[in-house]
Amino acid sequence: MNLHKFIFIHIILFIFIAGFSLQPWPSTMLTIAQILYIPIMLQLVTNGEDWLSKNYYYFAIPAYGAVAFLQWTGQTPWDGWVAAIYFLFTVIMAIYGLNRFLRRGFVHLEEFSVDLGLIYLAIGGAWFFAYEAGLDTGFSALLTWLTAIHFHYSAFLLPIFIGFLGRLSKPAAYHWMTSLLLVSPMIVAIGITFSRWIELLSVLLYIIGIAGLIALAFKSSFQNDWQKWLVRISFLSLAVSISFSLLYAYGNLSFTFIVNMDFMLRFHGVLNCLVFGLLGVAGWSLCVPKSEAQTVSFPISKIRGKWVVGEKILEKVKKGENEPIYHGLVDDMSVYEINCHTLSPAIIAFYERTNDYRLSSTIRWSTWFKPFAALYRLWSRYVQQINLPISSKEVEMRGGIWAIQEEVDGRTAPRAWVRKVENEVVFVALYSEHKTKQKTYMNIALPLPWSAMVGILDVKQVGTGLQLTSKRKHLLSDSGIYLAWKKHLFKLPLEECFQVEEVAKGKLRAKHTMWIFGLPFLTIDYDIKHKKAG
Repeated sequence: MNLHKFIFIHIILFIFIAGFSLQPWPSTMLTIAQILYIPIMLQLVTNGEDWLSKNYYYFAIPAYGAVAFLQWTGQTPWDGWVAAIYFLFTVIMAIYGLNRFLRRGFVHLEEFSVDLGLIYLAIGGAWFFAYEAGLDTGFSALLTWLTAIHFHYSAFLLPIFIGFLGRLSKPAAYHWMTSLLLVSPMIVAIGITFSRWIELLSVLLYIIGIAGLIALAFKSSFQNDWQKWLVRISFLSLAVSISFSLLYAYGNLSFTFIVNMDFMLRFHGVLNCLVFGLLGVAGWSLCVPKSEAQTVSFPISKIRGKWVVGEKILEKVKKGENEPIYHGLVDDMSVYEINCHTLSPAIIAFYERTNDYRLSSTIRWSTWFKPFAALYRLWSRYVQQINLPISSKEVEMRGGIWAIQEEVDGRTAPRAWVRKVENEVVFVALYSEHKTKQKTYMNIALPLPWSAMVGILDVKQVGTGLQLTSKRKHLLSDSGIYLAWKKHLFKLPLEECFQVEEVAKGKLRAKHTMWIFGLPFLTIDYDIKHKKAG
């Protein structure tokens, strides 16, 4: 359906429902979000191209009917059941947001902001249901209703607005600004429930994030002047409303009430509804920025493990003894963007003749991560995959390389590198390579129970040494660490980097560093020696 026609229909629908409403006027602030703002933003997010857009009215019409019933009637025994219909609609929207996230993973923060807005909507639906059903939430009926409004505006509209702004411009400050604003709705809820100090903190976080948001809005280039000023005024209104929220939160803490609930309801609520919400929705409706998220298309290993991976994974997938064998992780290092004349010959020999080398490793977990590593170790020893010791004592890793059946794996010339420490399997990694737009990547799969962790590494020469990293140079790069499950590929918040250099004749040193959410949590130092050396 044409967007302008869609908007017109929903304006008429809202006027029709609000015009015959028997509820007090403040209820209109939630109704306009339910009948006008949410449908329009969903249309902008889906762009009329996916399953939700095509089947939208099957979910939406019952929800609109429920809202209309609750507006046109007084209190009835059926209110809770009717509100449950709308709550179910918001749950479906949350599932859609989760599905968007799972198709992409931890990449493109601006898209994650949109996803989280959709997920937060279900929390707003739950509070709306609690209010209409008269459930005991531990709060007054008014506060329950206001929390429902909070999750329809600050937790649904704002994250989607932030996501659209990030599609236009995403400087370094966008990441911390967005992170603050995305966690703030939950901190507000926690603060209202448990501590007025936390409530005040949440408002301060909002203020910092909104200040950054406004600054970015004035630096970004919009499609036209109408959109530019509608969006900017929408964001500026937040600066005014959040200032009064700060005064209200301070009053709750100090019992010095500068503004009261009635003022907040009339001024703060109306400002958010008619300036932030209305102008923001109108502004982004003029032109939706295009998403930069791309669907990856590189080959992925089809091999998956069961409860125990270890060497059992090789029983059904490795080639027979009479088949050609591989001696190294790579057949020819020249396929990567390196100069084989200047790269250390020992590094080339290690990757092409890996079986000729011995590895000793020192594993160092970051102090903050050691409790998690200890818990993870309980699972990894059973599964026999990514099974790293807790101790930082130097250990020797032994193993070998086996050829894998291409028809089973699905990639070119796959081979398995199995590494053990004292007969305990540490890694079973399936190596291959692929090319995307004339760029060759190292393609590594580590089978997990009914899934696989996939590492796509960018291979780069650094002097006479080598760097292999999952960190992306640009948005179109395949580099990254992913979780493959069935046909889904999910980008994980993990990064890794290998630095390999020759330190003496026939002797290499490698450093493997890993990060989670940008925080370092694991470092492995390898000493690599040719078996004939000494």
